[in-house]
Amino acid sequence: MTTQNPETFKALLDFSHHLADLSGPVVLRHFRKRIAVDNKAGEGDFDPVTAADKGAESAISRALKQHFPTHGLIGEEHGTHQIDARYRWVVDPIDGTKSFIVGSPLWGTLIGLLDGDTPLLGVMDQPYTRERFWADRKAAWGRDVNGKVVRLKTRACPRIEDAILTTTHPDLLGGGASLKTFMRVKQRARMTRYGGDCYLYAQLAYGFVDIIMEANLKSFDIVALIPIVERAGGRVTTWDGRPATEGGSIIACGDPALHDQLLEFLNA
Repeated sequence: MTTQNPETFKALLDFSHHLADLSGPVVLRHFRKRIAVDNKAGEGDFDPVTAADKGAESAISRALKQHFPTHGLIGEEHGTHQIDARYRWVVDPIDGTKSFIVGSPLWGTLIGLLDGDTPLLGVMDQPYTRERFWADRKAAWGRDVNGKVVRLKTRACPRIEDAILTTTHPDLLGGGASLKTFMRVKQRARMTRYGGDCYLYAQLAYGFVDIIMEANLKSFDIVALIPIVERAGGRVTTWDGRPATEGGSIIACGDPALHDQLLEFLNA
């Protein structure tokens, strides 16, 4: 790949797709195969990592150093590089490794780009199903399993009582106050479904769900997803309304009016 006018938005977006094209085959070599799983967490917890995670991030890192050597990288598996750079790529090679290791397709590769502290663009790639979701300057797009590209648009749902609420798993909310807060919303919502990791945000951008509540996220779990959700018409913040780029406790809503109502409910 050759890149001209490297600071133009189109060049950066094209490069993000290039990174997804590079990482996908690396990950797929290991999917639904017997693979060693290491635990990054301490005793009593489980945060899995595999050769697929490490290999995909290494492929992205090599391409970044070749094409944009002045850009920074914030990666889940190999740490940060050039953290003071204006442009910093924020990468999770497999968001949803637990789903990956049990053979479920509800995972994806996240490739986001920060311009300073602002999420500039994002890609969520699912190479097994051949789906890809991304944001350009003004809109969000999805490529389905047949290769058709459609514009993503969240749906109108201004009331919690009419909303479909999702989270990856209640256990990941950490118990205590966070779980109690989630359960307060669950009691008011029309329906609640669990499971999905980054795939939930694609469903929200498509207009199939209305609220995502997560806790204990890192920047590489969310930066790529913010532009996709927001340019599809939704909003993403922390539970107390701050920018979501550093992770933490995150809410995403398809309808900005619902987001305002939910923030008021959470912080009453």
